[in-house]
Amino acid sequence: YGSYYLTRNSLAFASPMMIQDASLGVNKLMIGGLLSMQTVAYAFSKGISGVLGASFSATVLLTGGLMATAACNIAFGSSSVYMLFLLFWGMNGLLQGIGAPACARLLTNWFKGKERGTYWGLWTASNNVGGFAAPLLVGMAAKTGGWRWGFYAPGLVAISMGIMALLIMKDSPEKAGFLPVEVSKKPKATKGGATVGSLQEVVKNVYVWLFALNYFFVYVVRQGITAWFVFYLMQAGSGTDLATAAVRVSGLELGGLLGSLSSGAISDYLIKKNAGNESGNVGLRVRVVMCYTLGTAVMLTAFRLAPSVPLLQWLAVAGCGFMLYGPQMLIGLCGAETVSRTAVSACQGFLGWVSYLGAASAGVPLALIVDKLGWNAYFGTLIGACVVSFLLVLPMINLYSDAQKNEMAEAKAA
Repeated sequence: YGSYYLTRNSLAFASPMMIQDASLGVNKLMIGGLLSMQTVAYAFSKGISGVLGASFSATVLLTGGLMATAACNIAFGSSSVYMLFLLFWGMNGLLQGIGAPACARLLTNWFKGKERGTYWGLWTASNNVGGFAAPLLVGMAAKTGGWRWGFYAPGLVAISMGIMALLIMKDSPEKAGFLPVEVSKKPKATKGGATVGSLQEVVKNVYVWLFALNYFFVYVVRQGITAWFVFYLMQAGSGTDLATAAVRVSGLELGGLLGSLSSGAISDYLIKKNAGNESGNVGLRVRVVMCYTLGTAVMLTAFRLAPSVPLLQWLAVAGCGFMLYGPQMLIGLCGAETVSRTAVSACQGFLGWVSYLGAASAGVPLALIVDKLGWNAYFGTLIGACVVSFLLVLPMINLYSDAQKNEMAEAKAA
């Protein structure tokens, strides 16, 4: 999955050399148009791919989508006309949303509830790894072979990873000749097939809606941090230049990596510790979400109050990443465990779409808040979003997973 980040972010790091190539006639505004179009296409893809993905093999979707994004990168790198750039980068955006719902289905199929948080955290960490590797790979390739190799290199890596994964991976233990890891009830026959049935299950589940609303506010905070922390440091936090501010914000991804891994492991530990106590597995993960959400509010306050000392500001940013990426990772897992295995893909697509709305809402509104009301109002807004996020999941601290409900139903029937 980390390879998706290579093919998704290649333009951002190869574009400076494209602008330097006078034969292309490309400027910053045109690059911005490509990036905006990709963003819109990706938002659409995140919503629809999860729903449609319920009818197809998760392995084929994951690997096929990756190799298709690789092909778009290679085609983009082979082009010299802006209209073709628009075509191939728009297609890349549409294909990027396939990966996450497919991964969610595979993890739900292969791992038990008591261990799933750890593996879900490892999957989420691939975001950070891919985001870290993309500028290194693209930058080195573009510097060595020209801007076209800034697209060829991630494309070739993604194709290699896609082929390898396609040969090795199986959709579920049953496909590999093993028993299923959890009890799963057979989905009801629905007019319209698996796609319609999975979508109906998701939209009728009130808990999924609560998780989606929580995700919205989590992504308001995430986008608010990534988009505005550098500006804050330059204008109010320490008056530094762009390069220095960027270094101080660099701790966000490292903290996020550790936060994703730790939150998943902690939630698994709680589930194992409470085995046999009739505790809801999803509810136990929700409690971890609540703790990390409060921690995010605390770290935002610490960052606002921190003196202009580089190390202290870096640590505060890393703390924000650590606390914020815990809920970001676990909410997706909680949603997946709240629905049946056949509806996991649709659930992830729905949650992803709502989260993207939250990220989009952090742009102009926060800009107006900073411009009209100042930085205290900006931090107050982000902390307020944390409070709302906390309250939205409060009713679910005892929620059972779908697998637990099926096990209890079987035990009662016996």
